[in-house]
Amino acid sequence: MNTPTMNSLLSCLCTGFLLTSVTVIEAADALQPGPAAPAKVNMEPADPVSNPLSQLMLDLPTTGTDPAKIDGRKLPRIPSEHAIISDVRDKDGNWVHQHAYLAYYGGRYWAMWSDGPGGRHDHIPPGEHRNVVPHHDQAGTRVSYATSDDGLKWSQPADLSGPPRGEGFGWIARGLWVRDGELLALASPFKAPSYAGPGLSLEAFRWDKTEGKWMPHGTVRDDSMNNFPPKKLPSGEYMMTRRDGQRQVSVMVGGVKSFDDWKIRPMASYDGNGRPEEPYWYVLPDGKNIVGLIRDNGGSGRLLRTFSTNNGESWSPIVTTNFPDATSKFFVHRTSRGYYAMVSNSNPKRRDPLTLAISHDGLVYTHLFYLIGGRHIDYPHIIEHDGHLLIAFSGAKQTMEVLKVSLDDVDRLIGNTSITQ
Repeated sequence: MNTPTMNSLLSCLCTGFLLTSVTVIEAADALQPGPAAPAKVNMEPADPVSNPLSQLMLDLPTTGTDPAKIDGRKLPRIPSEHAIISDVRDKDGNWVHQHAYLAYYGGRYWAMWSDGPGGRHDHIPPGEHRNVVPHHDQAGTRVSYATSDDGLKWSQPADLSGPPRGEGFGWIARGLWVRDGELLALASPFKAPSYAGPGLSLEAFRWDKTEGKWMPHGTVRDDSMNNFPPKKLPSGEYMMTRRDGQRQVSVMVGGVKSFDDWKIRPMASYDGNGRPEEPYWYVLPDGKNIVGLIRDNGGSGRLLRTFSTNNGESWSPIVTTNFPDATSKFFVHRTSRGYYAMVSNSNPKRRDPLTLAISHDGLVYTHLFYLIGGRHIDYPHIIEHDGHLLIAFSGAKQTMEVLKVSLDDVDRLIGNTSITQ
């Protein structure tokens, strides 16, 4: 994909959707009163109430608001420690690791991922598949896990999910959830090679401390696959984003009365006019308003954004921001230092490098750092513990790897003077 100039890009930033509690319709076709997609470029500061249609999400000290000026090779580097949890590159493309998730529980770091058969590309000579993404999302895929005391030295991978439920099915890792003092691992069975269609559900496994193994815990929600595990809303309820068998994007709200008690609220429509995928959300510093960020499978090469001012009950029209993206999964973590850290592939041409963006207000990201690259890297996740970020990711869908980043180093690089060292 050729990266467009900022002017040509912004002239077509217009992927609005009107969301209500029961329907999701294209804003351009909306007949009833309500906000419409932006008719012109809106690069004024975003506000979930007064300016939810702002497209401004990136403003760097060196290149400003124009993502076309970013040279990923010249981004400032952030120090880190690197470790490999599991590596199947010696399988020559015949095995896959992807969908990294982390948690800290019971004095240990935990990692889980999708682990299963791959498929070699015929045009790749034998022995040269190490950094080439194989065919993936195959039947027979399981979920594996490993643990670590320090985030860098990991146990041998072990089976978490057991075999798939039936012929032609696989498991996909969906995250680790600490709920009421218990560690739950979420996973979805799917009919390979697509997550869409019948047979999709979100299942939970519970870590049995006494037995030292994972036990089936039950169905979280039928016809559902989350993106990241639940976290608390300002209301005290849990929320996680969801895709159903028709690829429609919504949120699941609940999880307090029981792990399987949820209500569904629409978020976006996946159709010929929009292709939102792998959504994520977080709460702004005001403690009440919510940002929803979404990968755009429609090919814009930018992240999409929407807002909720009522705990996910409804969402503002989706707009295409000026934050670049390789059409890949991303994650945002609000650190104990107050700022937001987003790990993503911010090169719209390819999933290389992996970068870390920093925002003080959760609306505009003002720093962008190079983490690791020179090869295909994707599907990251972040947790924070003991003054460090632990960032997990997959390398060419054949490794599970982590980077350990000191928040003191991040503070130094962004000039954060609000923390007394």
